[in-house]
Amino acid sequence: MATPIIIDCDPGHDDVFAIWLAAAHPAIQLLAITTVAGNGRIEHTTFNARVACTVAGIQGVPIARGADGPIAGALRPADWIHGANALGGPELPEPTVPLDERDAVTLMADLLSDSPVPVTLVPTGPLTNIAHLVQAHPELLGKIERVVWMGGSTTRGNVTPYAEFNAYTDPEAIAIVLDSGVDFTMVGLNISHQALITREVRDRVRAVGTRTAAFGHELLEFFCSTYEVAEQMPDGPLHDPITVALIADPAVATTVRTRIDVELTGTETRGATSTDLIDILKRPANATVAMDLDVDRFWSMIVDAVAALD
Repeated sequence: MATPIIIDCDPGHDDVFAIWLAAAHPAIQLLAITTVAGNGRIEHTTFNARVACTVAGIQGVPIARGADGPIAGALRPADWIHGANALGGPELPEPTVPLDERDAVTLMADLLSDSPVPVTLVPTGPLTNIAHLVQAHPELLGKIERVVWMGGSTTRGNVTPYAEFNAYTDPEAIAIVLDSGVDFTMVGLNISHQALITREVRDRVRAVGTRTAAFGHELLEFFCSTYEVAEQMPDGPLHDPITVALIADPAVATTVRTRIDVELTGTETRGATSTDLIDILKRPANATVAMDLDVDRFWSMIVDAVAALD
């Protein structure tokens, strides 16, 4: 049976590939896409989610607009990586996929309530919408199978020395979701920096030869060019689709059960995800953390997904 999921995203180049993998993989049932401000402002990320579906011919998946900023503080979009519209590189078509009339939290709540089985939530941006959901609908926590989040890190950051971008953007949301007790998995920079978009990978995507592949190739080229400037990484990391890949095929990555706490007040460490891999604090484990990626298996999943779409 395919795993029902809702992707909550801030597209973003890598979010697009997460959407495509979820729509194409037979082990995944994509119920909906919700958007959040993060990589770009909410008007851009919502537009870009609709573009991702339009380009790939994904229909019948509702898309709803979510939070326009974090719980505390001001939004700082990642325009140095994703461009001013959060999806720099290709010319974006006018989307033909409609926007749902409901807001993101209402759509998620409706789908959770109506689902005969628990649903997995897959946030690939800041956890703002998920935090609002668990606060507004505590009665639905039992309908959430788990939350598989791309964000955080067991090691370095990418927006400060200690904090990963999604975590730094809304650490209060992380604390709310962790405190809710939902089954939580973190896919952080420590594993996503293993998914490097090499020239070989870009060539494999382009060689698929479809409209989706051509669009995806342009996304990857732009993404790698900005990573080369910003982080001296000419082969950028494709963070977000690892979440979907791990759900579709758990053999794609190793995981450990451990303790995660998030730093909310540190001058130099706000947004850091403190991951106690050696159990030095003796606190109860509250999360699963993805550690090592089967790189070949992952990229085959991505290429196969692109090939399965229009």
